[in-house]
Amino acid sequence: MWKNLRKLVSYYKPYMGTFLLDMFFAVIASAVALAVPLIVRYITSDVVHMETGAKDRIIVLGIILAVLVVVQFFANFYITNVGHVMGAKMEYNMRAEIFAHFQKLSFSFFDDQKTGQLMSRITNDLFEITELLHHGPENIVISLIKIVGAFVILIGINKYLTGAAFVILPVMFVYVFFLNKKMRNAFKENRKKIAEINSSAEDNLSGIRVVKSFANEDIEIAKFKEGNDAFLKAKKNSYLYMGLFHSGMTAFILCVNIVVIITGGILISDGLVEIPDFIAFLLYINTFTEPIRVIIDFTEQFQNGYTGFERFTEILNIEPDIEDKKDAIELSDVKGDIVFDDVSFKYKEGAHRVLRHINLEIKPGSYVALVGSSGGGKTTLCNLIPRFYDATGGSVKIDGTDVRDIKLKSLRDHIGIVQQDVYLFAGTVLDNISYGKPGSTREEIIEAAKLANAHDFIMELPKGYDTDIGQRGIKLSGGQKQRLSIARVFLKNPPILIFDEATSALDNESENIVKESLEKLAKNRTTLVIAHRLSTVKNAERILVLTENGIEESGTHDELMEKGGIYAGLYKWNA
Repeated sequence: MWKNLRKLVSYYKPYMGTFLLDMFFAVIASAVALAVPLIVRYITSDVVHMETGAKDRIIVLGIILAVLVVVQFFANFYITNVGHVMGAKMEYNMRAEIFAHFQKLSFSFFDDQKTGQLMSRITNDLFEITELLHHGPENIVISLIKIVGAFVILIGINKYLTGAAFVILPVMFVYVFFLNKKMRNAFKENRKKIAEINSSAEDNLSGIRVVKSFANEDIEIAKFKEGNDAFLKAKKNSYLYMGLFHSGMTAFILCVNIVVIITGGILISDGLVEIPDFIAFLLYINTFTEPIRVIIDFTEQFQNGYTGFERFTEILNIEPDIEDKKDAIELSDVKGDIVFDDVSFKYKEGAHRVLRHINLEIKPGSYVALVGSSGGGKTTLCNLIPRFYDATGGSVKIDGTDVRDIKLKSLRDHIGIVQQDVYLFAGTVLDNISYGKPGSTREEIIEAAKLANAHDFIMELPKGYDTDIGQRGIKLSGGQKQRLSIARVFLKNPPILIFDEATSALDNESENIVKESLEKLAKNRTTLVIAHRLSTVKNAERILVLTENGIEESGTHDELMEKGGIYAGLYKWNA
């Protein structure tokens, strides 16, 4: 916990000047609140009994009170305006930090995560954290000054009344301590449940077309209801403790006032307390109990913010399992020679091996196809080249250098990937193609589109290259989306290519167009093609048949058909 708190405090460092001014104005606002009852006491006990000049003195005091109001106005304005902006900047920095950290984490992390839950970490959780960072210290400072100042003044007014007021406080603090832990656990559970709801909603909305195509709206509503019910249950539990907390504190504060009123009445009747002192004491009791209520509210705010911060640090504490070595090198003059040296791989400790002792060399500029039944490890094998995962045994080398010794950005800059499931970002055609090489000129982008056989259909769109294609390119056909993804790779112009079943989801006409684009792209580059439709790789220089036992067959299409083995069986079945 102390480590987390030190981390939390570190976010004040860039804004220390603003923070100290915020605390200064908090002190000013507290001082004004303490001064007003003193002036009231002075008027009721001294000024009204003056034989001459009472009205003039009251006018002067009224002007002083008006000045104090103006001072308090500016102090509160700074706290509310500039202080909140400081909190927003902290939230900005924290959101940037966690987003940047997400970019460093490998595929293995995202394999086990839900997008909605990750989104919750950078939205709901961060808002509560920054509310704590802004209001927490300010509320504590104001409250402590008021409590200490009011206590000193109360003692000065009458020690008997002060003693009576403090009789109940120890019991109140024991009550707070008991419920504090209960509330913290309840709020932590709330965070988990709202993250699950976000995940469920994100999953549903992303797949809404599938939902509607199967007319499964009622099933989705039922699934969402399950998560929503769990969240409501968690909320009810937290509100139970919150209700006990707030109602208990309200009762304790009321009891303090009642004890003071009863004790004051007795002391007045015995001549031990003057009425002006009693009025001033009652005013200060409210000044004293109000910050106690603020501190009580702060405990709820702290539970909300700190549980959010725990979830925030959970992500930041995850070390990327794939990152650059200290002495990692840049790739240069890449020829595209790829070697798998006794490579084995499994996704998790204790899981079965996906790849077993793979030994393979792919010569520069060659066109190699990977085929085999689903689950044989074709995509996994290709994912080891750009280090989306690291081999758990053996090594993968490019031009004789282990990929783990190469800087990740440099490695991936030299590899182009065209996948079956094309991901296009919300934005224009131009934006999506330029993603392959940020900073490209419009002319370079258009040339890449022409090479990918995409220029003609792009020009038929309402705004050409400036047409918005919608979320994930929903306004385009499968073939059009695929050609945009190929245009990206043309723009990138890498020496190594990986085609992961790039045409398997397309109709025959679109497949022929895309296939032509892919063949044009593959020219003079080292190319690996993962193929489901074996007819698309008949012309490959070399076809590898990958199974759970490793690479079982290797050769050209004609050689493998003549052999009559696994490939021949797959081809006949595929045909």
